[in-house]
Amino acid sequence: MPVPATARNSGSNNTPDALSVLNHVFGLPGFRGAQEQIVRHVTDGGNCLVLMPTGGGKSLCYQLPSLLRKGCGIVVSPLIALMRDQVAGLLEAGVKAAVLNSTLSFDEANAVEARLLAGDLDLLYVAPERLLTPRCLALLGRADIALFAIDEAHCVSQWGHDFRPEYIGLSVIAERFPGVPRIALTATADDLTRREIVDRLGLGDAPSFVASFDRPNIKYEIVDKQNAQIQ
Repeated sequence: MPVPATARNSGSNNTPDALSVLNHVFGLPGFRGAQEQIVRHVTDGGNCLVLMPTGGGKSLCYQLPSLLRKGCGIVVSPLIALMRDQVAGLLEAGVKAAVLNSTLSFDEANAVEARLLAGDLDLLYVAPERLLTPRCLALLGRADIALFAIDEAHCVSQWGHDFRPEYIGLSVIAERFPGVPRIALTATADDLTRREIVDRLGLGDAPSFVASFDRPNIKYEIVDKQNAQIQ
């Protein structure tokens, strides 16, 4: 289903429009936890760090503002399989989404770039190493960008086992696109990693939204094993 034309804007109080898009595009009855607060903050042009457990609805925190703001949302992700799955789901929902990574042929990549410049994309998923190329940075400089979402932001931490050197280079986003909102997202980051994300991605003045990792639908129970075979 296409995004309602009245939903797109350049940053005002968007609660009614956001809920409308949430209902009609994503088929969800309402927001969960801090989602609404994050969506409003980013849609109004704010930067932020989001720490939310897997399955907690992180993707909606940048997908929805991308649809509400003018331009295309650029999602930086290191996971090709995740890009493919998310784009497939968005296309099914009627959202104009695409990927730009090493799986595309030269002609396919050119076609995606042309769609971006023509304003024919709502969301574009880009691998970090692709984004950092001079060609891609020049392309983004010519495009109308709604926001930058840096997914798996903990990859920026040199202290973590998921460290990706190219993530450090993503500081260029804040330098070259200072007026475009940035949202960094992760499901795993201790205090040290969070500080590193904030520092390296230029989010020093941005709020952090830390969702609860309590999952009341999951519980552990320890019981005695009856008639256990003695080894």
